[in-house]
Amino acid sequence: MPDRIDSHNHFWRYRAHEYAWIGDDMHVIRRNFLPSDLLVNLGAAGIVGTIAVQVRQTVQETEWLLQLSDAHDFIRGVVGWVPLGEPTLNAVLERVCQHRQLKGVRHVIHDEPDDEFILRANFNRGIQQLQRFGLVYDVLIFERHLPQAIEFIDRHPGQIFVIDHVAKPRIRIKELSPWRERIVELAQRDNVYCKISGMVTEASWTEWKPEDLKPYFDVVLAAFGARRLMFGSDWPVLLVASSYSLWAETVQKFISHLSSTEQDRILGGTATEVYGLANMS
Repeated sequence: MPDRIDSHNHFWRYRAHEYAWIGDDMHVIRRNFLPSDLLVNLGAAGIVGTIAVQVRQTVQETEWLLQLSDAHDFIRGVVGWVPLGEPTLNAVLERVCQHRQLKGVRHVIHDEPDDEFILRANFNRGIQQLQRFGLVYDVLIFERHLPQAIEFIDRHPGQIFVIDHVAKPRIRIKELSPWRERIVELAQRDNVYCKISGMVTEASWTEWKPEDLKPYFDVVLAAFGARRLMFGSDWPVLLVASSYSLWAETVQKFISHLSSTEQDRILGGTATEVYGLANMS
């Protein structure tokens, strides 16, 4: 049985000017979140490994996350940030990829003012370098960016992509289309995987119920199948809307009708394969 893996969490030392996106309504996460804080939650949920994902778009943060992975065995991999659109990219990749725990990279596409950012030529030239270093690319978008994401992914058929947070559909207003049709189209590409994460923060933070999320889960399960889905918490951002244990229990219920092999795949096997994680059990 593969190790149970949380494929998506964050760490930070909170400084208001570096985390301006954490508004007053998210005050619960205006503090430090470090590996020791997460470890308490993992044990209760039966999870033994995690992937630390970038938040700030600096190489310094990437290097800090790699240092944390050196110090904590349960951090099995890092999805960091590198300057994909800059001339310095190759030099940065040569340096940070010396660390075996760097498994992928990400850019916060959905915060870019240009909805066509993901199609920029310099950004795509950077993506072309990732295969050489064996890196996955995590796609962080809102549902409105799915048409551009499909065009982008089609430019790189040999690259492995992981869609974060099921592409952030409009769960709060219970809108399924056009997200449903577009995510189904995207899933037709075998080099694309999807994280079951970030859903509660796209719903009503104070009033969401599992049945609000279930239609969106059902869509990605049918589209990607268990083989290309992976559990993620998005902790600590998750905490504005849910506890860690409640989210883990919700996903467990969503997948309880699946075979044990399929459940194992979603709860750890997919992440282990896609990111090349060591199975330590």
